[in-house]
This record gives sequence, C-alpha cells and structure tokens, in this order.
Amino acid sequence: MPRPPRRTQRLLALALAAVVLVSVRCWASPRPQPDSAPALATAGTLMPIAAPVVRWDQPGGYDAYREAPWFAANGQSNGGRRYSTRSCGPDLAALQKHIHLLVLHYDAAGTAARCFQVLHDERRLSVHFLLDVDGTLYQTLDLREKAAHATIANDAAVGVEIAHPGAFARRLGADMRRFYEQDEHGFRLRFPKGRVEPGIRTPNFVGRPDRPEPIAGTIHGQLYHQFDFTPQQYRSLAALCAALSQALPRIRLEAPRDPKGAVTTTALSEAELRRFDGIVGHYHVQANKQDPGPALQWDRLLREARNLARTRP
Repeated sequence: MPRPPRRTQRLLALALAAVVLVSVRCWASPRPQPDSAPALATAGTLMPIAAPVVRWDQPGGYDAYREAPWFAANGQSNGGRRYSTRSCGPDLAALQKHIHLLVLHYDAAGTAARCFQVLHDERRLSVHFLLDVDGTLYQTLDLREKAAHATIANDAAVGVEIAHPGAFARRLGADMRRFYEQDEHGFRLRFPKGRVEPGIRTPNFVGRPDRPEPIAGTIHGQLYHQFDFTPQQYRSLAALCAALSQALPRIRLEAPRDPKGAVTTTALSEAELRRFDGIVGHYHVQANKQDPGPALQWDRLLREARNLARTRP
C-alpha cells in the first residue's frame, strides 16, 4: 500500500499526540462531577454533599479569589487577596490532619449576596461558604485556603456565614422588624433595600423561621432575642457538617459542652480551642461575638448531620 503524503503523516501524528495528551490528563486529574451532583472542592478534589452547592467556578457563584470588588461597577482593585495559605500547605492529606474546626457565623446581612458584598467588597475578608436563606450553599474558596473570618481559628478552620439578620437586645424592636414582617401565616423574612438585590436562587422564595416566635437566650451572659434560621438552612447546614466531617475527619459532629452536657455559650480559651475537634460558633472563638446566636438548634443540627453521615456510602 502506498505511503500517505508527508503532510497527511504530520496531521496523523499531531492527532495521535493530542489523543495521548488528553488521555494522560484524564488519568492524572479527578474527573469533575456533573453540575447535577453537588460537590465541595477540597484541595482540588470534588467531594459529594447532599445539598445544593454553587462553587466559585460555576455560573452564579461568588469568587473570593477575585481581587477586585465583586459588585463594584468599575472593578478596580480593592486591597488584593482576601485569603492566605494555611501553615500545613495545600496537600489533602496534610489538610485532613490539620483542619479541626468548622466555625458557624450569622452574617447580619440577611442574604448571601449582601453578605458577599460586605465581606469581600467592603471589609476585604473571606469565608469558605455562604448559606443563603433558601438553603443554597455558595463555596467561595477551595478549603485548602485560609479564609479570614475567625481570627485565631482561621488557620485550622473552615467557616460558613449563614444568611440571617442577627440577634438583638430587644425582642421585636425596630432593628429586628427591619427584616421581619407578619402575614396570615406568621412571621416571614423581608429584605431592606440595599445596594445589591437579595439574589436568592429559588424563585419567589418566602423565608420563614423554623420556629414561629423569637427565641431568647444568653451569649457571654448577655440576653439576646433572635428568630430561628429557616428549615432549608438547617437541612443544608446539616449536610455541610456531614460532608466536612467525612472530607476532613478531625471535624467531629460535636460542639463544646459544659459538665451538664449543654452546648456552652461563652468563648473557649486559646488552648481549649486548639484541643477541640468539631463545630463551634463564632462566639466560642471570640468573646466580642454573638453568632450564630441563641436560636440555633445545636442538638437538632448535630443529630441530623450524624444521620446523614451514617447513611452516606
């Protein structure tokens, strides 16, 4: 059989090289899961989660790697990177030995969009996850990055900002009523006009507290009043806790407790924080913080997270 022309030989050689290169890349890198299978990014590896997740590299996500303001029209740089490198390095095995805390915050902003505007554009801080009122989780950074959200805990922690107006000294005072209104079904969330739209992913979503009335409780010995989080947030937060406990096994599905077994409501010492492996509130890290507030149902959250972790393959 006659040899093909030299130009044809070159084209065939280039095609074969391309096939080999693609094959090597597919073998060397984890195959991304389809968007229909929600997953968290940890050291470049996608790990499944039983909750809706939008990562920074997906349409509609919030990208904390971006150095310019997210919502500003001019897009000018505003202080550079909002994150840094963990002391253990970016390797997954090292992260699994090093990261031992999940820190829960409420954002005092009300929605994930407004939270990202305040955190990224205005305060030049960062957090790994935003949890919106409809239960949508937004991952803004790979977990290998050290986000700036909880001072001394940052290097060994993952952080999540839960969309919520916050806890208040007065029950149903003016500050609380800015975010809540009543209809024939009870209290519902409302969103004061701000510089960004609420941006809630679920069309026509109506957010209602999981319990109908404000909850009173003490944090650092001071009385606060707070409406509960939404049922959708509890479901996604339990799924996040379960997924992180499997991806980063030092994050136990437990919270700091007093001798009687109740979750503590004061800050841990720096030594206690270093020793504790599990889930903490921001107020466990800093004595000047109240989040996630007295309304969080800790035992329910941990029970649901454990149930999810047990049923995972």
